[in-house]
Amino acid sequence: MFPTKKSLGQNWLTNPTIVAEILKAGEVRPLDRVLEIGPGEGTLTTALLGVGAKVIAVEKDDRLIDFLNDKFAKEIGSGQFTLIHGDILEVLPGDLGLKNGEYKLIANIPYYLTGQILRNFLESNCQPASMVLMVQKEVAERIVGSRTPNKLKESILSISVKAYGEPKYVRTVARGNFQPVPNVDSAVLLIDNISKDFFTHQKSGGQADLSENRFFEVVKKGFSAKRKMLKGNLSLSDETLAICDIPVKARAENLSLEQWRCLAKQMKNVK
Repeated sequence: MFPTKKSLGQNWLTNPTIVAEILKAGEVRPLDRVLEIGPGEGTLTTALLGVGAKVIAVEKDDRLIDFLNDKFAKEIGSGQFTLIHGDILEVLPGDLGLKNGEYKLIANIPYYLTGQILRNFLESNCQPASMVLMVQKEVAERIVGSRTPNKLKESILSISVKAYGEPKYVRTVARGNFQPVPNVDSAVLLIDNISKDFFTHQKSGGQADLSENRFFEVVKKGFSAKRKMLKGNLSLSDETLAICDIPVKARAENLSLEQWRCLAKQMKNVK
C-alpha cells in the first residue's frame, strides 16, 4: 500500500462492500463512460472496469502514475481505461472526449476539494449525467437538507446543488473503512438527473428563462445574514413575498428551490 499524502487529501477506501455500493448507487453498466478523480491505488477503478465501464481517471500524484499504468496495462491497451496525469481542477471534461450528459462522475474525492469539484462539474457546459461521490458526512447532510413536519431547512450549498440535480444520501461510511483512518465519518452521496433545466423555460423552446448568475446572486445575498428574516435581508415587499408564497417571517434556510427561483425572477436588482 502506498503511503498517502496528507497534502492531497488521500485516504484509501479499503472496504470492498462500500465499493460495490458506490457502483450500485451509480447504476454502473457495461460501456458506461465514467470519469474517476484520484484513483489512488485503483480499488474503485478495478471495480468499475470489472463491470465493463469505460473509465477515464485523472490522478495528480506523480508517485502513482507508473504503478497505475502497470496495474491496468491490459485495460489501457484495449482502450477500456485512460489514465490522465494531471489536476482535475485544470482539466475540462470536454478535453477528455466526454460529452454533456453522457458520462458519470464516480470518485472518492479529496474532501478539501468538494466545493470546487461540485461547482466545476455542475456549472459546466459538459455536465455528467450523475455523480456518486465519497464526501464528508456532515457535508452530505447539508447538501441533502432536512425537513421536519413544519419546517424546511436548506443551506446555500444544498440549494446550489439542487438547482442542477437531485441529491440523495446513500449511506454513512464509518472512518474505519479508510487507511489511514480520517478524523471524520464519510458518506456516499448521489446527485442524479443533472442538467440545467431549472434555468430553462421549456415552453419557450429551450431559451434561458433565468440566468444562473442572477439566481446565485439572489441566493448568496439571501444567505449573507441567514439569521435575519428574509424580508428585511433582501428588502422584499409584501407583494413579492405573496407572489412567491413565502411567509413574512421566513429565513433563507426555510425557502424551497422553487421559492428561490421565484424571488430571483421577481427581484430587479441585487446589491
